[in-house]
Amino acid sequence: MNDTVLDVQNLTVGYGPITAVDNISFDVKAGSLVTLIGANGAGKTTLLKALMGALPVRSGSVRLDGVELGQIPVEERVRRGMYLVPEKRALFASMKVEDNLRLGAFAKRRSLDIERGLERIFTLFPVLKERREQQAGTLSGGEQQMVAIGRALIAQPRVLLLDEPSIGLAPRIVQQIMEVVVELKRKDRLTVILVEQNARLALRAADEACLVEVGRVVKRGSGSELANDPALLRSYLGGAASETATQH
Repeated sequence: MNDTVLDVQNLTVGYGPITAVDNISFDVKAGSLVTLIGANGAGKTTLLKALMGALPVRSGSVRLDGVELGQIPVEERVRRGMYLVPEKRALFASMKVEDNLRLGAFAKRRSLDIERGLERIFTLFPVLKERREQQAGTLSGGEQQMVAIGRALIAQPRVLLLDEPSIGLAPRIVQQIMEVVVELKRKDRLTVILVEQNARLALRAADEACLVEVGRVVKRGSGSELANDPALLRSYLGGAASETATQH
């Protein structure tokens, strides 16, 4: 049985005359965590936005559960099971934490048990239950990232796109967030595509990894394979001896 949930073929995306994603192809199995690593400007964030329908594509195809998404808008992709947590989180700072979380159900409101979804988020991130009446803008960076991920999970996605979830956060908070993501992958078969500048962190969590350079996937393998690749060690992992990548 084919358990591919997301299939990307020959995808090309650009800004005016600039090609940011150049003929990329890859597929993602249900319940796996795939990480995209590479330098700033390599096209990783552009790729996530294109998958989500937030950017038009020049050519190529994106299939979710075998169905071509074409020009389907963002809201419909959410209804079909895809959700992007952007790098800057995009919270409504003046709104309460709970109201920000509830917004995750907007596109699928009729089919969701929102109250049960909220309790699930509060179980995953207990601090958010304590902060539920606070304005989101008053939270720490780590708490805001938890809200952003929680808002996505309220929509019950099958494919979660995470763009730089660790940026600007303390290592302890990053570890906590990644543990939740890995737990959801294991228990709920949540499929995750992770863009992450912290290559060591990303490769430790990844089932599969893609190295993106100048809008192209130039290397693909398991997280442990890429973590132990000498060229990647020099370029993206600080040049030190590789840590053993633990498969999750």
